Amino acid sequence: MSSMSIRFLSSPLPCQKSSASLSRTRVSTDATPTAAPPPPGVGADAVRLEPRVEERDGYWVLKEKFRQGINPQEKVKIEKEPMKLFMENGIEELAKMSMEDIDKAKVTKNDIDVRLKWLGLFHRRKHQYGRFMMRLKLPNGVTTSAQTRYLASVIRKYGRDGCADVTTRQNWQIRGVVLPDVPEILKGLAGVGLTSLQSGMDNVRNPVGNPLAGIDPDEIIDTRPYTNLLSQFITGNFRGNPAITNLPRKWNVCVIGSHDLYEHPHINDLAYMPAMKNGQFGFNLLVGGFFSPKRCEEAIPLDAWVSPDDVIPVCKAILEAYRDLGTRGNRQKTRMMWLIDELGIEGFRSEVVKRMPHQILERASPEDLVHKQWERRDYLGVHPQKQEGFSFVGLHIPVGRVQADDMDELARIADEYGSGELRLTVEQNIVIPNIENSRIGTLLNEPLLKNRFSPSPPLLMKGLVACTGNQFCGQAIIETKARALKVTEEVERLVSVTRPVRMHWTGCPNTCGQVQVADIGFMGCMTRDENGKTCEGVDVFLGGRIGSDSHLGDVYKKGVPCKDVVPLVVDILVKQFGAVLTEREEAED
Repeated sequence: MSSMSIRFLSSPLPCQKSSASLSRTRVSTDATPTAAPPPPGVGADAVRLEPRVEERDGYWVLKEKFRQGINPQEKVKIEKEPMKLFMENGIEELAKMSMEDIDKAKVTKNDIDVRLKWLGLFHRRKHQYGRFMMRLKLPNGVTTSAQTRYLASVIRKYGRDGCADVTTRQNWQIRGVVLPDVPEILKGLAGVGLTSLQSGMDNVRNPVGNPLAGIDPDEIIDTRPYTNLLSQFITGNFRGNPAITNLPRKWNVCVIGSHDLYEHPHINDLAYMPAMKNGQFGFNLLVGGFFSPKRCEEAIPLDAWVSPDDVIPVCKAILEAYRDLGTRGNRQKTRMMWLIDELGIEGFRSEVVKRMPHQILERASPEDLVHKQWERRDYLGVHPQKQEGFSFVGLHIPVGRVQADDMDELARIADEYGSGELRLTVEQNIVIPNIENSRIGTLLNEPLLKNRFSPSPPLLMKGLVACTGNQFCGQAIIETKARALKVTEEVERLVSVTRPVRMHWTGCPNTCGQVQVADIGFMGCMTRDENGKTCEGVDVFLGGRIGSDSHLGDVYKKGVPCKDVVPLVVDILVKQFGAVLTEREEAED
């Protein structure tokens, strides 16, 4: 595989607070050290702290003595190293096989259903047999017009099966891909400076940063150098980094660059929080934030500060501690926070210190640079950059879905009005930077902005987020994207609001739509209607907050039939968000 250097660029309700989290004092995004009880991990016996993996022939594998009770995915990794599909060109031979022949053998069937996720390829066996979703690596959400055009050319050939989505990790996912095309697509990605490597399963996901990095007049630090370095480390400069591809579970990382916390540090496994120490810039660290069907937790302070030079060493040390010591049984209990709970934060920290280059990790600094009282700014619309005479324009991409022609038009606009650059956001929108102020008026009259991707969408549409849903995803219980748009449009006709209300939809408890951070969240489920018949429904969440006062929302009402969602949302908006019924507003006029 060709490579290239990266350019600098009944059970508890889903995600209710666990007993462990209820006993833990909630921590804000301030990573200043706080008093804590003696950690149970300190003094843990040597057997528990023995690394569970070892290096063999350049790959990291689970030791035989730790293989009892492991989950099926771990068995698939042991049976055949997933990274060999890329690093030893296994994809070339696999792509030549027919789906019929692939399904005849367990090893090749697991190749397409599981191992190809290490290459960012997800087989849509349930709804699009023989077709794949491909997830990229796009550090900081920064992409170019050339990259966008290439992705458009890939999905265009698949007709109605081809489309693309902006994800909740500032990333592209393209759909409709067929296996025989994969080797050429991978080469084409490399040719425009992209990769899909290590973007699925038990890997480090796309490094998230400030979507306004380098152009924001109020930014704390430009996050792009750090997210690029992280991506280079994670993927081994597109060549693969097998030292961190056998984690117990997926792992998310972000670098904070603004007071707005656009990056959502509280839901990442590792968040770099800007802080000064002894006159030097660096980062305090938060660890352990995650979502899962059975448990959701906000990140907590590691009581650690690193200089910019140690951004990669500490990331490596944390990943190695998680790789070496994380359990590999029940997949619902293998995220990094479970290991932190077991060892205690000090016990976990000591394991990180052991893996630092000089076994030194400074304690956190009290000089956090993120303002605690800061009203989160809206990046949609036209806003001045720090560069005099230039502005950026934030475009609303309804539920993140785009077609090939849309991507070509976005690329054209980025070239014609800006610098050929586009920024993806975690709210599934797109920012076009570096537009001369004299050209803003002409840009705003572009048909694409008038008819498709508005810089000034209605208030309820503005914060709408939706996962893939069961149109393509086999795990989703309900359809989400079209439903989210339809419900919001119906609600807009019934009520008037004076401020944005963020509504998130997710098709299943895996919560890719991040319903717990929304003002109002909808999680797909099966329920019963008023006649006792089974139907599609949602569990409704309320109270999620983002920014300096971040907080995960809680379940408000379970098992609401989808047909009853509109009146429920109207009621919530009126009672809790100050909305006014349209009929009453008209009567008062």
